Amino acid sequence: MSSLLDYAIPGVPYGCEFALLAVGLVLTFRATGVFNLAFGAQAFVSAFVFDLLDEYAHWPQWAAFAVAVLVLAPGLGLALDHFLCRPIRTASTTAKVVSSLGLLIAIPQSIPIIFGGRTRHRIGYLWLNPNIVYFHIGSTPVNGADISTTVVTLGVVLGLMAMFRWTSAGLTMRAVVESRRLASLEGVNAGRVAAGAWALSSLLAGLAGVMLLPQSNSIDPTNPLEFTTLLVAGITAAAMAGMSSLPVALVGGIGLGVLENLLVKFLPPGGVLAQGLLPSLPFIVLVGVLLANPRLRHLDQSSDPLASVDPPPPPRAIAIRDKRLELPMKWGFRLLVIAFVVSCLTWVPGNWVFPLGQGLVFSVIFLSITLITGMSGQLSLCQASFAGIGAFTAGQLALHMGLPVLLGAVVGAVLAAVVGVVLALLVIRVSGLLLTLVTLAFALFADNVLFQFSWTGGGVAGLVVPRPAMGSVNFNNDRAFVMLALVVLALCMGVVVLIQRGTVGRYLAAMRGSPTAAASLGINLSWSKVTVFALSAGMAGLGGALYGSIEGPISSTDFNYVLSLVWVVVVITTGAQTVEGAVQAGMAFAVFAQVLTYLPQRVAGIEFIMFAVGALTYAAHPEGIVEYQRSIWMARVGRWLEAWDERRSRMARSGMPPGSAATGAVAGGVGGAPGSAVPGALPASAPGSAPAGGAYHA
Repeated sequence: MSSLLDYAIPGVPYGCEFALLAVGLVLTFRATGVFNLAFGAQAFVSAFVFDLLDEYAHWPQWAAFAVAVLVLAPGLGLALDHFLCRPIRTASTTAKVVSSLGLLIAIPQSIPIIFGGRTRHRIGYLWLNPNIVYFHIGSTPVNGADISTTVVTLGVVLGLMAMFRWTSAGLTMRAVVESRRLASLEGVNAGRVAAGAWALSSLLAGLAGVMLLPQSNSIDPTNPLEFTTLLVAGITAAAMAGMSSLPVALVGGIGLGVLENLLVKFLPPGGVLAQGLLPSLPFIVLVGVLLANPRLRHLDQSSDPLASVDPPPPPRAIAIRDKRLELPMKWGFRLLVIAFVVSCLTWVPGNWVFPLGQGLVFSVIFLSITLITGMSGQLSLCQASFAGIGAFTAGQLALHMGLPVLLGAVVGAVLAAVVGVVLALLVIRVSGLLLTLVTLAFALFADNVLFQFSWTGGGVAGLVVPRPAMGSVNFNNDRAFVMLALVVLALCMGVVVLIQRGTVGRYLAAMRGSPTAAASLGINLSWSKVTVFALSAGMAGLGGALYGSIEGPISSTDFNYVLSLVWVVVVITTGAQTVEGAVQAGMAFAVFAQVLTYLPQRVAGIEFIMFAVGALTYAAHPEGIVEYQRSIWMARVGRWLEAWDERRSRMARSGMPPGSAATGAVAGGVGGAPGSAVPGALPASAPGSAPAGGAYHA
């Protein structure tokens, strides 16, 4: 028994970290409807600023804490409420998740640009010295960090419970959670209450980040991985609580920390289970809780009795294309492809051919996001994991079995599709936010566990994927590889277009619009979901194999979970509903990265911030910024064409030759001053009237 306590007790303060973040997630979700995936990034920012002020600026601890936790964290929460939450309050769950994903990417990427990327090894602490043991429980030493974390967490959670139960502020917040509109009708300032919830939950995130510092040996501005793991554990504890109960979130977080420590005792050190199960425990528990807790299956459904009073969203800009523009666009695209091929084979410098090839490969991968998100409306955050499966499979088969890389790419695509089917079967009964969280858990599992073995991702050293060869033709030359990638991309584009126009595409469109209505029409939603997951995963696996081949040496870092998030944000920002949007996203992602090589090293990663900020517009323009702007210009050209048709129609009715001055005046002032008197012209004040001479007929 004492041996178990020796392992369980150290897990309590670590679990308190999980509990703090879980309580903040529950608080924000219940009060605002936003599942804030940027909580880990907020915790990282507060921890970094506290350490910067405490250890490097030599501020007093209380002053550093006040700025980092009491000022910066709530201020960031209020900013998120004003600029993020209010514009998307009535938006879809996908729009809310995408917006928080943009923040999850943009916030950590901005830290090294502002403060530099140097790893900091001197870590400060908040209250009691973590290097001093104050007492023992049995034979287990309890240091200052353990005491500080446990006491602060219990005090904060108990205080929140008391506030919600016995104060008017807590009652008001509970009323806003129940029905924001009904609370507003009773005179409650629902916007102010939601802003207060954001500030309070952000304070909890900042507090959790600062409390985690003594348990870290360093803080790396370029790799806030530990804070992401903290986020996953917090999500797990919040899921245990059904996204509603603060006491259960507290118990769930502490229990998860204790369970991790107990597994250290029971699993043999150095064994496969210890190496695989311990790092993946939060992800495994998260998937189990998400799928087992029936209360979580209705997170996307509003319980507000006045939710139906919102007006329907405006039609998407993509629907206003003028049909007469399709032929010019089609031929324009073909001419653009011909110009691209000729340029790559002739005048494009060698240092630009490689990134252009990368752009084509990214386009293949991004087509998988078009399938899963653009066509079916499901948000998958593990596309980089599927790409990694394809790349590592092709590499392992080429290195150990001598299989041609192209054949290995096909095998990798099939294996990725199989994994996609398994994942789809796990989430067959869920959709929306729940499905997104499951795919995020799988991405983190693949990043931290699956790709870390030598027989999968090559371990720490990684592996080398050779360039393809077809008989006497090899593609070691970058220009030749670009042509191969272009052919593969064209084939994949054709497959996606056929799916969009076929029965599967129509089923997916119906499922995206209304799953209930689609099921009432006899559409098998389960079969549709499994099919789109398989197709999407297979497409990503094929693109991942090509990416590994163009890169050569690859490792798990080339397919980490951050790339999954970034790729989704990039495609959604550009346009996830069209094939052209995926190609534009892939080329833009590669070209931006190449352009940044001419800038100072400190701004590396700024392209992530640019696309992440663009993702914040998804709620207003789900078709993507590029597609939205293009649709605006198409509408403008359409109006010009309509004006031209009207002019030609009037010319035909008047019997006047095109281009005459009188005809211009008849057309509404073209070629003359509006309203000028021209013999035989139709007066502007009497449309449809017949002037003398019978030039017009009703």
